[in-house]
Amino acid sequence: MIDENHNPWTTLESSLKYENPWISVTEHQVLNPNGGKGIYGTVHFKNLAIGILACDGDKIWLIGQYRYPLKQYSWEIPEGGGNHNTPPLASAQRELREEVGATAEHWEEVGRSHLSNSVSDELALIYKASGLQYEAAQPEETEELQRKLVTLDEAIRLINAQEITDSISIMAIQWLHISRLTTSRSNDAF
Repeated sequence: MIDENHNPWTTLESSLKYENPWISVTEHQVLNPNGGKGIYGTVHFKNLAIGILACDGDKIWLIGQYRYPLKQYSWEIPEGGGNHNTPPLASAQRELREEVGATAEHWEEVGRSHLSNSVSDELALIYKASGLQYEAAQPEETEELQRKLVTLDEAIRLINAQEITDSISIMAIQWLHISRLTTSRSNDAF
């Protein structure tokens, strides 16, 4: 049986290769689990990834924007970065105000995920927000956003059509879909 707390990798040396206010990239000289020498590059994210499943009745908000790294347009749930020194819920509340122009009466953390754990330590927290009250959206200067309110079925269709490819959005929407299926089955049983 494998000891899950044992690290089979040996780090011989680490060297910071790049850093900016959001990420740092480090190259590690390593011995792999079989003892072979190699290199391992890691990306450290200086912020949390925050996603908000903003529910208005039986619909959810999607945000559209051009994503520079992908060189394409992306539809996704409201999301952004959260400073590690700020409570994650406060970051989620800020993102909802910025991108949707809303506050929420009810908040629930529905998931956590490491987004690309073979090369990065980026951690995503996903919240469900409901009981929305609307105000003017306040996007950041780097954001040119579209907003649309869609049914859960439409969001699932967009995932299946590969029109939503953002991992945080897929996890959040699938979570909502499964929780509604489970609730409906539970209600049918009684």
